[in-house]
Amino acid sequence: MTPADSHSEELAAGHVAIGRVLAPRGLHGEVKVMPLTDREEHFAPGRIVWMEGSRCQVEEARRHRGHLYLKLLDVDSPEDAAALRGRLLSLPEEELESLPDGEYYRFQILGMDVYDTDGAHLGRIAEVLTTGGNDVYVVRGERGELLLPAIDDVVRAVDVGARRMVVELMDGMLPA
Repeated sequence: MTPADSHSEELAAGHVAIGRVLAPRGLHGEVKVMPLTDREEHFAPGRIVWMEGSRCQVEEARRHRGHLYLKLLDVDSPEDAAALRGRLLSLPEEELESLPDGEYYRFQILGMDVYDTDGAHLGRIAEVLTTGGNDVYVVRGERGELLLPAIDDVVRAVDVGARRMVVELMDGMLPA
């Protein structure tokens, strides 16, 4: 998910993290950002994002090798950009676009209770790992840690309102 850093920032209530500032870039205050969303429109020039309770406007955005490089309004020097290292960029939940059926934002999945098709509680989703093919849900519970691929053969039902997921376990998925 996010790299370790010296900031233990909490998001404002009702906000969702969309990126983390990794490092300054260049001489004009650009920052390297690890996106926490695949929605490019969240970083579009002119868009207002939030950082530690303050509004920031995106002036420019470009992608390079899996990272995003942003120029934020009033961040004009390498020193200004360096001061942002480790900080989260966020949006209010109400500004998020609706997703198609079967797609969810990470904040909707994290902390969700997971049950197998027989009704046994397996634990809660603690992390979402992004891999080349599909996401993997890290479920932690009494039986230990369980890695569940986010594929239709495994994930049978998701109820965002009830914070509940039902999964079909494949052979070898449960910890020994």
